[in-house]
Amino acid sequence: MTDVSLKRHVTPEEHVTPQGRGPLGTQRDDGPPAEGWGPAEPEGADGHEAADLLRRARASVDPELRSALGSLPGPLGRVALHHFGWQEADGTPAAGNSGKAIRPALVLASAAALGGPGAAAAAVRAAAAVELVHNFTLLHDDVMDRDTTRRHRPTAWTVFGDADAILAGDALQALALRLLAEDPHPASPVALARLADCVVELCAGQQADTAMERRGPVGITLDETLAMAEAKTGALLGGAAALGALYAGAPEEDVRALDAFGREAGLAFQLIDDVIGLWGDPRRTGKSAGADLAVRKKSLPVVAALTSGTPAAAELAALYARPYEEDTEDLAATALLVERAGGRDWAQAEAADRMGRAMQELSRAVPDPEAAGGLLALAEFVTRRNT
Repeated sequence: MTDVSLKRHVTPEEHVTPQGRGPLGTQRDDGPPAEGWGPAEPEGADGHEAADLLRRARASVDPELRSALGSLPGPLGRVALHHFGWQEADGTPAAGNSGKAIRPALVLASAAALGGPGAAAAAVRAAAAVELVHNFTLLHDDVMDRDTTRRHRPTAWTVFGDADAILAGDALQALALRLLAEDPHPASPVALARLADCVVELCAGQQADTAMERRGPVGITLDETLAMAEAKTGALLGGAAALGALYAGAPEEDVRALDAFGREAGLAFQLIDDVIGLWGDPRRTGKSAGADLAVRKKSLPVVAALTSGTPAAAELAALYARPYEEDTEDLAATALLVERAGGRDWAQAEAADRMGRAMQELSRAVPDPEAAGGLLALAEFVTRRNT
């Protein structure tokens, strides 16, 4: 068990090592049981506890995901299976990376924290539904952002075209809602409604993000950027934790606390994602370094830099007002400008503060540190990662 107080605040240096990322139900009989979702083995400095939780989440939800994807019509199924890394473009099997499974792990760990391993076993379909929604957003994001790689593989739109990638994403969202609609668990109706609300919030956050990209670099505030990030990233992590609480039969106040826990952890996640996106190593991440700067994305560190009132902020604003020119602009130098204007330091400090808030919310719902160990490990994992 992790020997950590849930209410301690940590320094940014504890949480951030920005050196490795590009551009942030009842169980089916044919799947493995969601066992061991209480406190895991003691965590070492390299995060074995979180890694073990993520591995078990992947093992628990993958059979549900494969079954769901197998129900798609052939062309849509091929796109989806390629996106998950389970098929090559020509339909041959592949052993690609289907993601870290942070969100399904949150569902299962929340259910276990409030209801024990049995509640986690009953929440596998809900966990799979959350992962399907997450991947629906990734398919759409890749099209909108024109990202060409994800998880060290070509993105779906680059292989199959925009239309097929978008439609496959739509199909994943439908599969997610169907999983919950067909789940006999008594919590499934309210979980279904909550997940649908979450999708609406995700879409609103993405719309705010795209609208922000059409604006110039002057006049965008940190408050509106944080609100956008909460909707885009925090909402689904909060929803995942809340669904786990619902499947554990927790009272509404605990469901709300876990939703808030996930949202704050999600903001910390996004902050670190943005930091690594500017200063990461694409060999570790599989994504292009500096892509966000090239498209003039208003990520959190960039907005913090633009609003810092420093001479570097004015220089960055002038640079961001012009389209990126590959022949004349050094993206590494642009990232350094963001750092000189304070964007990197602010993002690291804000991530640590959001992590502290997340721990406070977690302690309200799960005051026993031993019972909360899995959730604590997952929350710390997302802000300690360096890939």
